[in-house]
Amino acid sequence: MKSGIDKIMCLLLVFQLCIIGIHAQTQSNSAMKVNFESLVSRADLTYHTPVVRSEEGMPVGNGRMGTLVWTTPNAIHYQINRVDVFAMGNNTNSFQDGHTNYSNGLGYIDINTVDYGDEVFSGSAFSQHLSVYDGLTTVNGNGLKARVLAWTDGDVIATEIDDQRANPSVINIDLRMLRYAINFIDAKNWELTSNHAIQIKQGEHTSTSRFEIREGKIILIQEFKEGDYYNASAVAIGVAGRKSKAVYYNEATVRLSAEPGKGSFTILTASASSFDPKEDIAQLALEQLEAAQPKGFTGLLQESRAWWANYWPKAFVRLHSADNVADEVEKNFTYYLYIMASCSRGEYMPGFRGMLWYTNGDLAMWGSQYWWNNQGTYFNGLTPVNRPELLEPVFKTFMRHYDAYAKAAEQQWGSKGIWIPETTWFNGPEELPGNIAEELRDLYLVKKKWDDRSKVFSDFAETKNDLNSRWNFLFLRRSSKTGETGGPFAWTSHIMSSTAKIAYVYWLNYAYHPDKEWLKETGYPIIKGIVEFYCNFPNLYKEADGKYHLHYVNNLESSWGGKDTPEELLAMNAMIPIAIRASEILGIDADRRPVWKEILDNLTPLPNSSISAEYYDYVNIGNKDSQFFNATLEAYKKRNPNVDKNTIVRVLSRTPVAAANLGLADDVKYLIPNQIASTKEDNCDIPGSGESGLGVLRNRLMLREGPGAIECERLGLAAQAVCTALLQSVPPSPGKEPVNYIFPAWPKEWDAQFTLAARNAFVISASMVKGKVEFVEIQSTKGGTCLIQNPWGTEELTVYRNGKKSKNISGKLLSLPSKSGELITLVPKGEKLPF
Repeated sequence: MKSGIDKIMCLLLVFQLCIIGIHAQTQSNSAMKVNFESLVSRADLTYHTPVVRSEEGMPVGNGRMGTLVWTTPNAIHYQINRVDVFAMGNNTNSFQDGHTNYSNGLGYIDINTVDYGDEVFSGSAFSQHLSVYDGLTTVNGNGLKARVLAWTDGDVIATEIDDQRANPSVINIDLRMLRYAINFIDAKNWELTSNHAIQIKQGEHTSTSRFEIREGKIILIQEFKEGDYYNASAVAIGVAGRKSKAVYYNEATVRLSAEPGKGSFTILTASASSFDPKEDIAQLALEQLEAAQPKGFTGLLQESRAWWANYWPKAFVRLHSADNVADEVEKNFTYYLYIMASCSRGEYMPGFRGMLWYTNGDLAMWGSQYWWNNQGTYFNGLTPVNRPELLEPVFKTFMRHYDAYAKAAEQQWGSKGIWIPETTWFNGPEELPGNIAEELRDLYLVKKKWDDRSKVFSDFAETKNDLNSRWNFLFLRRSSKTGETGGPFAWTSHIMSSTAKIAYVYWLNYAYHPDKEWLKETGYPIIKGIVEFYCNFPNLYKEADGKYHLHYVNNLESSWGGKDTPEELLAMNAMIPIAIRASEILGIDADRRPVWKEILDNLTPLPNSSISAEYYDYVNIGNKDSQFFNATLEAYKKRNPNVDKNTIVRVLSRTPVAAANLGLADDVKYLIPNQIASTKEDNCDIPGSGESGLGVLRNRLMLREGPGAIECERLGLAAQAVCTALLQSVPPSPGKEPVNYIFPAWPKEWDAQFTLAARNAFVISASMVKGKVEFVEIQSTKGGTCLIQNPWGTEELTVYRNGKKSKNISGKLLSLPSKSGELITLVPKGEKLPF
């Protein structure tokens, strides 16, 4: 048996060496030469003075857990957060105010370096640096240095302390609760106190925080309960390389003290989350810690560096302009990729507000629910960066609770398929009692007058969260001075297109990384789900003109309860052809295709001037000769006349993406950098929030969404615009074969080199210097034909395959057959390869 295993291992080794050899051969034949450490390091953060506020800390995360790292004169501070910690689910009746529900936070950590004596992190000796290339934060102080990383292979944040002070102090590591209050709980106070626990009750919801000490390690456990809902988290901290002692310091703090001495030691902080009340959550965290401890800080750093070194070459942009504006765009693009790798590799996607960077507890403006209009800023344009693993949390989030979205379509709307509300709990909408569902459906479809709603319905609704799309009318009433509401319509109540936009992200993932099994099991259920929802929606029906019309739906948040709103019509026009194409690829649902096509062919026309250039495959450089492209372009120019360096671009503006899709390089040159810079007026535009005018923080994050809701939405949108301006891999219409357009909206004044993913499993690289395209490379990962619009017009080109001259070609549209693993290089005839 052993000899058989040895043979298999040898074969695997040979296979790996072959792959490495092919990769090396490809790299040697590539015209794109990049020192990734040098390139990525241009996005580093360096502070020469301590932060003024905790939200300016440097982000460190492994995609599942993370923290900002910040200092006060004598301490380093963290707040440990996870993407899979949710204090409540869809059954909650205890958080009626939309902003009061919370998630993701586990505990505070303070690494206190001195009790009495000279300040450590102040004065000229202070510096703090984030190496984006390997995710390492370094803090220098007076006689003491710290290095911090998030272990990529396990849920541990490691902190190396190197104390070289003449008189080293005890290092006290304090683990503190996020919530602490003195409450009277009948017959439970002593039980809680004796177990180093506190419990906070709100309505039917309880949040219990409890300390433990196990084998010299300190632990903070949180348990959240309401009805049959349960979620728990744990943080466990241990010290390696130095003697330490654990004590319960006070009611809200447990302390681990490392003995004083010169030299270095490591603090390991592990975390875990579980929805199973039978699991020992503390043990799960301890197992993570125990896995990390034998490796030491050096071993953890080596593993993490290896992961990051593999991450960066997948796709990149390298930009330069004489005024350094393009250089700043590049830095922020690279930083966005760092942020996403640091917070989007878990079982759930990070929330748009807070992400993994909460520092002042886990209460934040807009609560804990997902809002796709905001979530999408991070994910809508992520596919071209060739890191599908960053989208996996999105797919897991919605597929895990698919049945809840299907039940919502049925109960709330009397339809089939799925409905993902614009604002939704992590586990989808709750299943309603039959009588409530029936009345809700009649009210929302306007079959029953709002004023005729029953007391039973009103009483049931009264306990619900008013920012949830299903119950959003409550926010309108509660925020009204008169207490009246024109329900059921409200900001997010009748938005269906969020589901379509989410489904489009699934389709893009398949289009870029074709995998029929993935499409069948993961992508198609969502794609079919939204199309079946629209086609069976009771308020979609034919009228006297023979056209299908859509009644009582929102146009995002801008208008409520309208007819044939552009957002919804565009979603149907985009997603029905995609569903038809997907079903053809899979060879299933042949009986549904004629039904879908009949509705599409007879759908009331979408006004050309209302077509969006920001979503789907409807408007792009590939259909620039069409009537709706020209109408969209005309409408864009009316909304955005005279774009220049003074044009204000708001955080959530999709205008840079629209400009790139429309091929407007002169607008892109100003819109992208202006969005990255943002404006102070657009930061936290909530009256009375106390954060107005803050602007972009030193860590390139913002508090635009309000207190506690730290985010980088603008960087996601700017990155999407950059990718779209450099490369459009697009079909002429939804569901058709894609053509690749190189530098379709790129400013001639900006030099650029890039590697980005294209549809049909191609990876495309190109270089432009002083407005001249130097070369184009196509890496074929699965074989097939790549269609490219000739970036040199109709000029004759020389084709190289794996570094060897193949033939000359010419024409406006180039059709390039390829084999799996082949590298194709294009240069103008007569010019040599740049290697």
